[in-house]
Amino acid sequence: MSTIDKLLSTIPTDLFIDGEFRPSSSGERFEVLNPATGEVLTTVASATPEDGAHALDIAVAAQETWAATPPRTRSDILYRAFELATTTYRKDLALLMTLEMGKPLDQADGEVTYGASFLRWFAEEATRIRGDYFRIPEGHLQAIVVRRPIGPCLFITPWNFPLAMATRKAGPAFAAGNVAILKPSKETPLTSLFFAKIMHEAGLPAGVLSVIPSAESRTITGPIIADPRLRKLSFTGSTAVGKALLKEAAENVLRTSMELGGNAPFIVFEDADIDRAVTAAVATKMRNMGEACNAADHFFVHDAVYDEFTSKFADALSSQTVGDGTQEGVDVGPLVSQQQLTDVSGLVERAVEGGASIRVGGKRHGDRGFFFEPTVLTDVTVDAEIMTEEIFGPVAPVVRFTDEKELVSIINADSVGLAGYFHTNDLPRILRLAEKLEIGMLGVNSATISNTAAPFGGLKQSGLGREGGKEGIEEYLETVYVGMPAPDLS
Repeated sequence: MSTIDKLLSTIPTDLFIDGEFRPSSSGERFEVLNPATGEVLTTVASATPEDGAHALDIAVAAQETWAATPPRTRSDILYRAFELATTTYRKDLALLMTLEMGKPLDQADGEVTYGASFLRWFAEEATRIRGDYFRIPEGHLQAIVVRRPIGPCLFITPWNFPLAMATRKAGPAFAAGNVAILKPSKETPLTSLFFAKIMHEAGLPAGVLSVIPSAESRTITGPIIADPRLRKLSFTGSTAVGKALLKEAAENVLRTSMELGGNAPFIVFEDADIDRAVTAAVATKMRNMGEACNAADHFFVHDAVYDEFTSKFADALSSQTVGDGTQEGVDVGPLVSQQQLTDVSGLVERAVEGGASIRVGGKRHGDRGFFFEPTVLTDVTVDAEIMTEEIFGPVAPVVRFTDEKELVSIINADSVGLAGYFHTNDLPRILRLAEKLEIGMLGVNSATISNTAAPFGGLKQSGLGREGGKEGIEEYLETVYVGMPAPDLS
């Protein structure tokens, strides 16, 4: 038996409800594909609305006991899960993500580190939840501020970071004493089910976490969101879907965390260290094959350094090795699905039809799997579709600019503002842009800036709330004010 077949034989493929894996109530299953080959890896149980309702029943029943569980106990469970993920199951998790999502093994291993870090971080935060106690200004009341769990949560996670998007939500939710239902993407349900196995092995009580993959998302999540017993919705995905979910959540005035679309600009100013900027551009564009909400999407390069940067950037991308992520030495894996390949190909084709030039790449790679060549486009206008739409692929359109103020106006005109990157050695400019750019996360002379200790989130239509950092656990706590007669201190 091959290493891959051996791993797949150990991965649960049924729903996880009430501390056990069980088939769908309909008995139906759906296929999970390997994007490197287009072939079926395995099949997974497809949850029904009845399964979703049962999962919520179980979660509601577990909420009171879990909320009353000592913070240290919750912390210890999360820390055990961190250790299991980073030691016992590290290689299995990495290989599994590569198989179902496509990213190269070294990047998948990096996601194990990043994803598991949320379990450790919030294990630490679980014991640091604080309220407050003070006398109100008029002096006749003593105020007690209580922080308590929100209640049952629903997580809807995407396919691009199947471990990290689950742990970034589950870590703070469980630390704060909440129960949760996780609805993973149908493209990458196996990592979420493996995560459930790890949490169960770490000692998470039955009912605190349910995982309900399904071929039909809306029919599962809609009834759960409409149920008044649900108190929190956390979603990572496109802005369009996030808006639809917000409308549903409004009916019961749910607390929401929305990490939505990005269209990150990468700016190279005339005083930048060009070699450093090229290295950073490759890293933030090509990580995860460009399938990341905070990946650099479009590149603005000052006219004075445009030719040098574009030449070096194109050379760097053309040297990237494209192939099956399980193979050693691969830099760029496949896109996650045929649909994603079609979408990215279409964006490039329409850009070329609109006058863009292909510097390198520009087409599908090979005839097996969902691969697309690392691509640099030049002669792109700022109003081209490929500049205004999130690409989610290994394609980099590069635009000249000369005026900083005009560039800021162009960037701020975008409806989203999740992440952005700029390279300059001008400190006043750095401080100025930090104030002026309508973007939630800025990388300066750097590439990837995501870190568990920092608040992740965007402005405008890039979402609501923050994940990670000290802010992350606040999204899962209610604030209750108690006023009582102040003691007489005379």
